[in-house]
Amino acid sequence: MARIAGIDLPKNKRGVIGLTYIYGIGRSRSKQILDKAGIDHNTKVQDWSDDQLAEIRNEMNEIKVEGSLRSEVQLNIKRLMDIGCQRGIRHRSGLPLRGQRTKNNSRTRKGRRKTVANKKK
Repeated sequence: MARIAGIDLPKNKRGVIGLTYIYGIGRSRSKQILDKAGIDHNTKVQDWSDDQLAEIRNEMNEIKVEGSLRSEVQLNIKRLMDIGCQRGIRHRSGLPLRGQRTKNNSRTRKGRRKTVANKKK
């Protein structure tokens, strides 16, 4: 079983796809890593040898992934909230950050609908 950066990679996937299970690595970054390690993209994870795994780990030492990357992202969000900028305020109130309309959509950020009763006449 291939275990890199504390993540068990799926055995039956191709190498390019298997590396994307690590937080902070997408398709293009995984292709770069495999090219530097000298491994074919279509080779399945279960077919990697121990030497190839060691080579991939060496290439990934330069990249910030998993826990350190998650903590950096959280610190960036906390910094925005502390300085009170527009994005920080939107984070604090749970609204979309990048200029989207909120009258009809944005249910992902706002959560389930909270029904408000009409005023009695």
